[in-house]
Amino acid sequence: MSTEQNFLDVKIMGREYRIACAPEERTALQSAVELVDAKMRDIAQRTKNTIAERVAVMAALNIAHEHLSGQSGRALEETVDTSDAKRRIGDMGARLDGVLTTQQPLGL
Repeated sequence: MSTEQNFLDVKIMGREYRIACAPEERTALQSAVELVDAKMRDIAQRTKNTIAERVAVMAALNIAHEHLSGQSGRALEETVDTSDAKRRIGDMGARLDGVLTTQQPLGL
C-alpha cells in the first residue's frame, strides 16, 4: 500500500492542506472538512475578517459551542448527506422483514 493513500488533500477557505488519513476514514474526514470550510466562510463573510487564523479560532469555538449545547446534530444534518445511510438502513429493514415473514410463529 502506498503512503500516498494515507493522506487526503483538502481545501479550506481556498488554502490547500495535506492531512494524514486512513483510507477507511476519508469520507468522515471529508465531511469534517466541508463543515469547517462552511463555518469559516460564514464567519469570514459575517465579520468581514480575512485573517485565516482568527476565522479558524472563531469557527472552532462556534463548532465546539454547538456541540456542547446539543446543536451539533442539527448542524451536521445540514452539512452531511445522510441519504446513503438512510437507504442502507431501509434496505436492511426490508431484508429483515422478508426473512421474518417466512418464519413460522412460535407456538408459545
